[in-house]
Amino acid sequence: MKIKAYLKPTCGWSNGVRAILGKYELEYEDIDIINHPENYAEMVRKSGQQLSPCVEVDGVMLADVSGEEVENYLLANELVQASSKDADVPTNSPCTDEEHARMASQTIRFF
Repeated sequence: MKIKAYLKPTCGWSNGVRAILGKYELEYEDIDIINHPENYAEMVRKSGQQLSPCVEVDGVMLADVSGEEVENYLLANELVQASSKDADVPTNSPCTDEEHARMASQTIRFF
């Protein structure tokens, strides 16, 4: 399975996606959309919208999704088997105020 995850370096939603992919021990490409404008542009072009995270699984784009939604997609399409293992962070949670402040002070904004 080929997975490309368009994620922010630090973000509740992005970390939830990472947690689900880790829970199922799936290999994926973690694509930084904050510090690399070309990655953000690719995500927008492929997904047709500007919100993240977006996860592409074998050519199918899941746009503006939480980790919970990614897990539901993987299970519904029988791409993984159900697991009793817990994710290491919340899988359906926004960025904290601290994460927003850190991103605002350390990242390049181009959108």
